[in-house]
Amino acid sequence: MIAALFDHHGPWTEEEYLALGETHHRVELFDGSLHVTPAPTPQHQNISGELRAALRRPVREAGLRVLEGVNVRLRPDRISIPDLVVTDPIDLDDPYVDAGDVRLVCEIISPGNAATDKVLKMHYYAAAGIEWYLLVEQKTLVAQLYRLQDGHYVEHSTAGPGGVLKLTEPVHVTIRPEALLD
Repeated sequence: MIAALFDHHGPWTEEEYLALGETHHRVELFDGSLHVTPAPTPQHQNISGELRAALRRPVREAGLRVLEGVNVRLRPDRISIPDLVVTDPIDLDDPYVDAGDVRLVCEIISPGNAATDKVLKMHYYAAAGIEWYLLVEQKTLVAQLYRLQDGHYVEHSTAGPGGVLKLTEPVHVTIRPEALLD
């Protein structure tokens, strides 16, 4: 798979990207360019797993799904791999989730990808019309929830260790950031 990344010439198409198949690498497609990041750290994955566990029951009760590390098609030739998404019911055999089915997208900010999550992906998710964006800072455990308003995200609520982040949409759930450490 890695050899295919370096042997390719010119912009990548969505079809070429999807033909790469499943991989352990985080490979995203942004307007003809591939964005490759190292595998997440164990701490990152622990936070992701704990957050998914906190969301699982309320998401199911709402008739939705919570998925980890899946392709999300934001538009043609723009496919991201968020850490978590809450979606409407979807076909689990599709190679990607359409942004129109995503109710909430979550990124866990690692020291090496802060700009990507806070700027690039925030812009792309807003442009795709995803209503809710949750950012969790891995080092400080500050969770920020944003809501789409007039085409861009506006901070809705924030909580750090000792605090509580309450979501009322797309699901009702209370998240205590320090509980995300295990």
